[in-house]
Amino acid sequence: MRSRHSLMSALALGAIVTAWIAAPARGDEAYQPDPALVQAARKEGQLLLYTTHIVDQIVRPLIKGFQARVPGIDVKYVRADGLGLVVRLINEARAGRVQSDVWSMVEGVGPVLKGGYAAEFEVPNAKGLPPTLADPRKRWVATNLSIRSLAYNTQLVPLAQAPRGYKDLLDPRWKGKLVWNPKSMTGAWGFIATAMQQMGEREGMTYLRALARQEIVPLPIAIRAVLDRVIAGEYPVGLEMNNTHAAISASLGAPVKWVPLDAATETLQVAGISRGAPHPNAGKLFVDFMVSHAGQSIFREADYLPMRPDVPAKIPELKPEQGGFNAVIYSPETVDADTDRWVKIYDEIFR
Repeated sequence: MRSRHSLMSALALGAIVTAWIAAPARGDEAYQPDPALVQAARKEGQLLLYTTHIVDQIVRPLIKGFQARVPGIDVKYVRADGLGLVVRLINEARAGRVQSDVWSMVEGVGPVLKGGYAAEFEVPNAKGLPPTLADPRKRWVATNLSIRSLAYNTQLVPLAQAPRGYKDLLDPRWKGKLVWNPKSMTGAWGFIATAMQQMGEREGMTYLRALARQEIVPLPIAIRAVLDRVIAGEYPVGLEMNNTHAAISASLGAPVKWVPLDAATETLQVAGISRGAPHPNAGKLFVDFMVSHAGQSIFREADYLPMRPDVPAKIPELKPEQGGFNAVIYSPETVDADTDRWVKIYDEIFR
């Protein structure tokens, strides 16, 4: 996990990131896969993807784009939540009947890695990615970003009164008017983690205890549904709201605006290859396509945040590098390793 402290410090991530951000987006370029990998993949002829991605929004467009550029490979998929996929992956591996070739998820990656169920792999289009976007041990690569912070109803909250930083949430006017998902990294746990990362252990705990007195409303539903409640006017302010969700709704005329606090929360959707995959070459080729400029363009057009620094979002300022805001990046391992601690803090302070 690391913090990006403004646009200038984001550029300081390194020469690679700087060059990528300065370069024009190339998402519309033709996909040029490795011929040897294509040949090996076509011999296998098929692959099975396990994913938490939304089928109509991105899975089918990715498959269509892939097959248009690399015909002759059948792509099937299983869509489930992260826990369901992890259980499936582990049970199949232990039974010696690995079915999936590619897996893609946000939470649950830790058990897959620790159990040895992820194969090491390399694909051409992942080379040169910033270190936050690819596993140093070559077991996963990011496919897209999820960035969350505060969103408010513009009909209920005047622009001048909208919170801009963590301390603003302590204003008495917000007591009983804040809402979040209490049982998710895309909710209270992510907010707790980022606030403490930004402020430090001692100041962060003091802040969270003060925030608890604001009586935040817990809604144990998906963050998209929480945002819908904010848009409907049931609550003025939602915490840990996804910025693409807010931007899509605002573009359709909804009274909502997303605001990055002192630091936003950034998590990664990642993809990997199953150890013992029946079609490993077809799987690697599909991952290579997802992280290529062509694949990242499909993510962008589907209103996801592309992970490549040289492929801007449909609304570029939603990415920290272009928007000039701070973000704390959480690797999949960090999410899985530290979630119990964040849950404990939530239970101690907010319940």
